Amino acid sequence: MNIIDLHCDALLKIWERKGDLSFRDSEELDTNLQRLKKGKVKIQCFAIFIPPEIKSEEQFQAALDQIDYFHTEVLEKNPEMKQIKDWASIYSLNSNEIGAILTLEGVDCIGNDVQKLRILYQLGIRSVGLTWNFANLVADGVGEPRGAGLSSFGKEIVALNNSYKNFTDVSHIAEKGFWEVIELANYPIASHSNSKAICPHRRNLTDQQALALFQKNGLIHVVYHPLFTANTGQATITDLIRHIEHFCSLGGVKQIGLGSDFDGIDDYIIGLEDASKHQNLINELLKYYTEDEVKGFAGRNFLEHLPT
Repeated sequence: MNIIDLHCDALLKIWERKGDLSFRDSEELDTNLQRLKKGKVKIQCFAIFIPPEIKSEEQFQAALDQIDYFHTEVLEKNPEMKQIKDWASIYSLNSNEIGAILTLEGVDCIGNDVQKLRILYQLGIRSVGLTWNFANLVADGVGEPRGAGLSSFGKEIVALNNSYKNFTDVSHIAEKGFWEVIELANYPIASHSNSKAICPHRRNLTDQQALALFQKNGLIHVVYHPLFTANTGQATITDLIRHIEHFCSLGGVKQIGLGSDFDGIDDYIIGLEDASKHQNLINELLKYYTEDEVKGFAGRNFLEHLPT
């Protein structure tokens, strides 16, 4: 069953190694091409993430560098990989091709310059997370004790996302900002989050947040990180399915997808250690859900909620 994965950090790893990792087959990449093919990944989202220790004046260049590696190491060396720069081109992928979508995890790299964000849109960014865990000029992340909502600049960015038909990603934002995004965003999404009712980690979503996303026609893509999946420090595929089951109980069966966070995590759910293992989750899901429902989780739900 073909997979659409909304989040990986392969570009961060390649950038940190200055391009000295082969996207085709490096063992250090959870989402190398060989593993994507084995896991039947049809579309992979590649996050642009700039570590917070990078000086603010160097962050936009770091984002551009990661996009350059996306072109030189992912696309140019692997003709099977095709960049998706507009939603319609998803449907023109050949059977042997894998779509690649750029996303932005935190807008820290643009500072207060909206022109930089428009440049990133033009380079193919199609989903924008306003924050990572900390505060920036647009909002607070889940790790900021202040817990503030959106600044005026943040509201401007959500409006820009709407006008460009881009997703606004709520996976790392503080709860007050979440509610303002729900009010303002035409295309809200949680690219890699689980249920706080099942695992009470700050990165997960409350039932009220999940319901609001579903009511706004948004999506929740479950994340494969043990820390966000089970309270024991170790997690199984069954533990992850509990989150899917809970979101389904809230009415989200047609709005659930997958967002592995591969290459951004050091610990793994047993049986989901890299992109080649996606089908382990699919096979387990088929024990509990109809084939049609599982196809939805695997990718069709995402395709049925693309910005239009």
